[in-house]
Amino acid sequence: MFFITEDWAFLSHRLVLGKACRDAGWDVVVAANVTDHGPEIRRHGFTLQPLPLDRRGANPLGELRTIAAVAAALRRHRPDVLHCVALKPVLYGNLAAILSGHRRTISALAGMGYAFTGTSARVAVLRRLLVAGLRLLLRRPGNQVIVQNDDDRALLLRHGIAVEERLTLIRGSGVDLAALPTLPPPPADQPIIFAVVARMLADKGIAEVVEATRQLHRRGVACRLWLVGKLDPHNPSAFTERQLRAWEAEGAAEWLGHREDIAEIWRQAHVAVLPSYREGMPKALLEAAACGRPIITTDVIGCREVIDDGIEGFLVPARESAGLAAAMQRLVEDQALRLAMGRAARQRAEQRFGEDRVVAQHFELYRRCLEE
Repeated sequence: MFFITEDWAFLSHRLVLGKACRDAGWDVVVAANVTDHGPEIRRHGFTLQPLPLDRRGANPLGELRTIAAVAAALRRHRPDVLHCVALKPVLYGNLAAILSGHRRTISALAGMGYAFTGTSARVAVLRRLLVAGLRLLLRRPGNQVIVQNDDDRALLLRHGIAVEERLTLIRGSGVDLAALPTLPPPPADQPIIFAVVARMLADKGIAEVVEATRQLHRRGVACRLWLVGKLDPHNPSAFTERQLRAWEAEGAAEWLGHREDIAEIWRQAHVAVLPSYREGMPKALLEAAACGRPIITTDVIGCREVIDDGIEGFLVPARESAGLAAAMQRLVEDQALRLAMGRAARQRAEQRFGEDRVVAQHFELYRRCLEE
């Protein structure tokens, strides 16, 4: 059973793993909040278990109902392995496992979320509570923990949240190198297109890249900024459609909304940008690297794992626009550097981020879990 926040999140980040389990003879249950993608999940041969999960929910009674619903689903389906993905499912899935007597749980922390990027006093209190709760839940016998980068691994060990022998580093959900081949560079005789593929959230650095583009325009640098991603009103750092349209009217950015044709985005865009404050392992950057696009991202947890500064792209400081604008301008002005970094990005994707490698690592963890 995969327990994940939303049905679309399973399709975007765990579908390949689910299909590999199905093809290996497993019965696969997807437990999630169901929005519009239930029929597609069922078409792949999976059992869908709708759950009343609200990622932003803070009503104690409602949250207890969610935990009870997960426990009931565990008793109903009796999975050999419960694979929880993201912070809230990890917390609630482990609590439900205790209530239902389930023993084999894999807790995948795909980045540490808003609780570890926010800076307010309220978020700091929440962070302390989360550390205490995770420490109690994830050290139980039968629990294996997955992180996506070296920094999160060190954080969990430092806080005593997980023990080393039950902690596995798997670098993201992987990328389909066959479906996303190296693409020829877009024409250089047109304005350079920078593309940010992400949800439209403040902690993805959206405001900073818009401001960096403004700075380039003021200097007379010809470039375009594409913002490719959906609104996420359940996230406390979400931008509104009104704000995105205002940036469009100003000429600072073009909002393309959610797009499924990622290869087509990278066929047209020259450079991938993600000025995030913190990530697990950003799949959008792995997809851009697979297509042979240079990358500008921030020197923060998760993002710095994707590239080496100056080889596949540039690492810049988070939460500010000046360094971002300088890196963007350099790639506008140096076509040879763009092409060389794009080639290096594809090579790195082939060596480290292929889906086959990621699936094999998960299957080894499932085997270890079942043997216990």
